Amino acid sequence: MGTIPTPPSRASVVKVGAKKCRPFILDVMVYAPESGYKAVISIERGCTAANDSIWKFVFDLYKKQATGTGFDQLVHVSYKGLNPQENAAIAGMTDGLSDDQANKLPDLHGAAKSFSDNPSQANQAAVTQAAQAVVTP
Repeated sequence: MGTIPTPPSRASVVKVGAKKCRPFILDVMVYAPESGYKAVISIERGCTAANDSIWKFVFDLYKKQATGTGFDQLVHVSYKGLNPQENAAIAGMTDGLSDDQANKLPDLHGAAKSFSDNPSQANQAAVTQAAQAVVTP
């Protein structure tokens, strides 16, 4: 019997050379921005074909279910660093968020909640700006 090839979109394959990039996802924190909600903050490191790091700040907003103890995901925000300063700031989050970064999380929560209620382009732009403000306050 033959094997079924894996589509390229499901695999990340890079040649390891002088630069070694290892992709990972790290959950940095979980917090309750207000009663009935929780947010999970993660950092993702991906790799280019040239073994350069691609850093992402991820914010997932959940709302407690009306019945039961589970949570439903409302919004997923994945903010990719746009320049070396932002990439360094996101990479630094692997040690935790700074006070300045953590102080910007309520704004991101509010923007994400507004987007969940009304997914307009203006609200989407507000979420992006709030995520950028967390990365580089």
